[in-house]
Amino acid sequence: MLKLQFKDCRQAPVWLADERITLGQDHRNTLVLPDAGVSLFHAEIRREEGHYYLSDCASEAGTLVNGERISSRYQIRADDLLQVGAVELQFIDPMKAQVKVDTAKKWFLQVLQGENEGNKYPLAGSMTFGRSVKCELCFNDPELSRRHCEFFLKDGVLEVKDLGSANGLQVNRQKVTTATLQAGDQMQMGSVILLVIGPKVDEVEQAAVRTPRCLCRWRRCPRRARLPLPARLRPAPVSRRIRRLPQRRVRASGSMACWRWSWWLLGYGR
Repeated sequence: MLKLQFKDCRQAPVWLADERITLGQDHRNTLVLPDAGVSLFHAEIRREEGHYYLSDCASEAGTLVNGERISSRYQIRADDLLQVGAVELQFIDPMKAQVKVDTAKKWFLQVLQGENEGNKYPLAGSMTFGRSVKCELCFNDPELSRRHCEFFLKDGVLEVKDLGSANGLQVNRQKVTTATLQAGDQMQMGSVILLVIGPKVDEVEQAAVRTPRCLCRWRRCPRRARLPLPARLRPAPVSRRIRRLPQRRVRASGSMACWRWSWWLLGYGR
């Protein structure tokens, strides 16, 4: 089964499960596209015996597939690029899609509790979570809604949005409707708890915080448990820092009586 994905990831992909799917600006269409250059009833997709066929509904701007305007019934295949007005969509076959992603810059969701505990699921673009088989992240949990929430990953920022679920969405034990996720956050939907795993930190960013050279030599020493910390890394005693400052200020005044009185107050005469 193919699905229709927006190139700008404005919303979740649409599975081509129905026999007839219409596209246009009118609210009666299966997929409503309120964009410039889209007619009220722009195009339709029909599924016949496992194949998909695209037809233009006499639109003004026309329907383009892979950059060419179609004039008659056109058979759709995986990876075809559809352009309707200013909207670009792509037909994707999830069974055949093999996207090479750098794991160092990838976001994951790990199941801490619930079905498939311990599994990791990579995130890309827009993905829905719920009980429906049409969701990219499908979990068979009775406390979940059919379309519980949706994840958006764009320009390295991961967001989650509640899709009007019955039991709600919790991020770090706080109920939210929308939230920007960070690595280490925990989410709970029904009885399922997910851990957000973010991309690895770049080595250049790690090198920004440098360790003092003398401390590095101290850490590398195999007998560092027996050796004291380097002198310039040890803070001065608190008593020494407190008592020196009043003595200097009093001596500058030139009064011997005040100096003796301060000496007694600081504990030297006790």
